[in-house]
Amino acid sequence: MELRQLATFRAVAETLNFTRAAAALGYVQSSVTAQIQALEEELGTPLFDRLGKRVLLTDAGRRLLAYADRMINLAEEARAVVGESTDPMGTLVISAPETLCTYRLPALLREFRSRYPRVRLLLRPAPFAEVRRLVAEGTLDVAFALEEPGPSSASLHVEPLLTEEMVIVAPPEHPFAARQRVVTADLEGEPLLLTEIGCSYRNLFERVLAAGGVRPAATMEFSSIEAIKQFVMAGMGIAVLPEVTVAADIAAERLVALRWAGDELRIVTQIIWHKDKWLSQALVAFLETAREVLAGTVRAA
Repeated sequence: MELRQLATFRAVAETLNFTRAAAALGYVQSSVTAQIQALEEELGTPLFDRLGKRVLLTDAGRRLLAYADRMINLAEEARAVVGESTDPMGTLVISAPETLCTYRLPALLREFRSRYPRVRLLLRPAPFAEVRRLVAEGTLDVAFALEEPGPSSASLHVEPLLTEEMVIVAPPEHPFAARQRVVTADLEGEPLLLTEIGCSYRNLFERVLAAGGVRPAATMEFSSIEAIKQFVMAGMGIAVLPEVTVAADIAAERLVALRWAGDELRIVTQIIWHKDKWLSQALVAFLETAREVLAGTVRAA
């Protein structure tokens, strides 16, 4: 099993297209096909299903992908350690929840790529419940989380970067929109639009409601913040969301932020990496850029 074959396998797995993978790697397509076939013969199992013009990973291919990432990254790490180059290079695999991918990471990734073009960034979606385990296992180099403040663990370093204010939003015609003060008890019987179970700010909001003995009239659960906003605008209920996700809608008067006078609703954008992970030049550069860009976000706000 050669690193060249693993790199080719990873490129095909990411694009699910032999032609695009060949172009990205600078190979002719027949070379990519030959490398994949040789790898499949060595492993004794198909890595891809060829369904007409579609290419899909098999179960074996999905299992191999995590190992291929780790082996390629380890090889790049070794080259960086013994090489003389001071210019960060290699691959970083990162993950972040939808909110941060949409509203915080674009500026960070744009700035990082402009500074360090030789570093390859792979953004991998991961369920929020799995992120810490994936960092602990080494599948992810760095993960962003949107959670309540908390300490680092025995194996993971958790660094707070940015406090995110939460707001309770309603449609402009909602009776609460004109109130000077909205408290927990006012939400009794109100329909609520919530993110998925396990979401940090949903957990925080539900604790605040429970502490006040408040029972909503009904709840609807969504996997998308954009969907929640559209349902609020349609008058289907109220929602608690990070301020950054609704600022433009409030400014355009599509939503109203209620004047919340209940318990504080705040969470923190955090960055997580393994305590024992070797801090490559690429990883150090990424951590420093994340701190700088997100701190700049605070100053701009």
